[in-house]
Amino acid sequence: MSVDQVIDKLPSRFCPDQAKDLNCTFQFIIDDENAFYIAIQDQQCQVVRQHHADPDITLYVGSEAFIRVVTGEQDGMSAFLKGQLRAEGNIMLATRLGKLFSRQRQR
Repeated sequence: MSVDQVIDKLPSRFCPDQAKDLNCTFQFIIDDENAFYIAIQDQQCQVVRQHHADPDITLYVGSEAFIRVVTGEQDGMSAFLKGQLRAEGNIMLATRLGKLFSRQRQR
């Protein structure tokens, strides 16, 4: 599975019931070159392949670690502790990512 395939599947795996009180932007920088952000507002998720001007949190991660974390092969905290993931901004938002996206497509 490629980074692009994982990014393309994110909207279909979004769990709006987990975002009731959440309005924020998660910026991802993958391998210091690929950038995309996830904007969550009013229980809606939008994925945009570019840099956001003012994200709430920015996550820097390598492509292999990104795929492992999103597919559930590796825990995000484990990636952080191993130096495979770095966060800047409101790092408490990173703890919510696992609940915002399921491992399976939502209906």
